[in-house]
Amino acid sequence: MAIINLKDLAHSNAKGKPILGLDVGSKTIGLAISDSRWQIASQLHTIRRVKFSKDILELQGIIADRKIGSLVVGMPVNMDGTKGPRAQSTQAFSCNVLKSVDLPLAFWDERLSTSAVERQLIDQDMSRAKRANVIDQHAAQYILQGALDRLQLGWP
Repeated sequence: MAIINLKDLAHSNAKGKPILGLDVGSKTIGLAISDSRWQIASQLHTIRRVKFSKDILELQGIIADRKIGSLVVGMPVNMDGTKGPRAQSTQAFSCNVLKSVDLPLAFWDERLSTSAVERQLIDQDMSRAKRANVIDQHAAQYILQGALDRLQLGWP
């Protein structure tokens, strides 16, 4: 498939199937999944990145097992809205995923998502070591929930 905007995702044939949210980092990929009604995002898993060929196999397995209908990938844009090296890396990763996965993919602005999630985990009195193990899947949940909330609001 192709990279589409979130508005088009709402009208795609993926409706009624869970969305997989991804927080793509250089060492890990945090994953979250929506319910089939696209209202609630839940943490799923963190993939420890090895190399793309192994990462995509794990993603393909999750997509097949969970009957995923579309992907939402967090786009790490700069605070001024420009795209730096991390955003370019995320775009390249997403394009490579689409060569192996036939699903619509939309980006969602992830500015400050990791910071917001880290504050929440600190407020829960979670140790630094435990935070390191779950921060990426929490960030993926935060990203996906933001996209789901926007989808629920609809467009004029």
